[in-house]
Amino acid sequence: MIASAQNQPPQTSTNTRPPRDTTQTVASALDEIRKKFDVPGIAAAIATSKGIECLDAVGVRKTGTTVLVTTNDLWHLGSNTKAMTATLVARFVERGVLDWDSTVASLFPELESGFSPEARRITVMHLLTHHSGLPDNLDWSAFRSYPDGPTARLEALKKALAKPLLHPPGKKHLYSNLGYVVLGAIIEKLTNKSWETVIRDDLFMPLGMPRTGFGGTGTQGQLDQPWGHYSSGKPVAQNGPQTDNPPVLGPAGRVHAPLDDWARFVVDQLRGARGEQALLKSTSYAVLHNPPFDSTHAAGWIVVERDWGGGKVLNHTGCNTMNYADVWLAPNRDFAIMVCVNQGDNAAFKATDEAVQALIRIHAARMNRD
Repeated sequence: MIASAQNQPPQTSTNTRPPRDTTQTVASALDEIRKKFDVPGIAAAIATSKGIECLDAVGVRKTGTTVLVTTNDLWHLGSNTKAMTATLVARFVERGVLDWDSTVASLFPELESGFSPEARRITVMHLLTHHSGLPDNLDWSAFRSYPDGPTARLEALKKALAKPLLHPPGKKHLYSNLGYVVLGAIIEKLTNKSWETVIRDDLFMPLGMPRTGFGGTGTQGQLDQPWGHYSSGKPVAQNGPQTDNPPVLGPAGRVHAPLDDWARFVVDQLRGARGEQALLKSTSYAVLHNPPFDSTHAAGWIVVERDWGGGKVLNHTGCNTMNYADVWLAPNRDFAIMVCVNQGDNAAFKATDEAVQALIRIHAARMNRD
């Protein structure tokens, strides 16, 4: 089982060399990287605003077996969930029932008297961009005993906002899973439904993501989905829906999806970033994709400059200590790369990062041939 919630991404890299022409296939590139970093399995996708360009998967679902991963498998996305929660928040802003500058105190007036003075100033945008002043995590293991996610998230909100903040809201960046748990509680307050139900109905289904779900993957004890692995490729003791961080962390990092489902979300983000027709208004994507404070963190995305991307690119990673997922969007060059590994350590991050570089080169070579 998981010792703690470790969904914070490492320092973003992929300062890749300029793309070179190559005839290497995606599968052969992934298999070379899988062997180099000794990870069980890798799946990856390249997409443009027109849709999915290619999907491929190599390796095994569990070390010590011969059961291969497939492009149809479910992969744990970890903190890449945050961009989804942020997009869901934008849906409510567009409907006029929420504002980027709404304070948590104004949304929970019945609880405001129990909030610390500075916590009463925390806004939705502070939470989305990790500028709330809240700590990164609580003791999430203590929330496993709650009967459901919404009850646990409301209790987390009460506990978190009752304490003095680590810094005033908006003052500086501190990556916080807790902030996204609070956002989940806000969505549940507005709808009287669980975050899981709302994001499925308002985001996954409209985008055509029917197999996207929550928690660990597979049927317990069976190899019907990728099995999680700790460092050095050691399989975790068990698999299945409960083999994950506690449900309270849903809005911060418990989504799993097949690559084609995840790609549909990423394609929508790419279209929105390019001002094309997408689920949200173009103005909403502009808010989601641009850091409002002195930081690289926007709403669920890290925003940096890369030559291979023609300027601004969007990135995030996700890890529940047993799986790793990495995504890069290059709106100016109209493509995105997604990579998943069923292992959760630094070797897995390096494997995803090198796979992203390889797929950037493959995509560039294809574009040059076309």
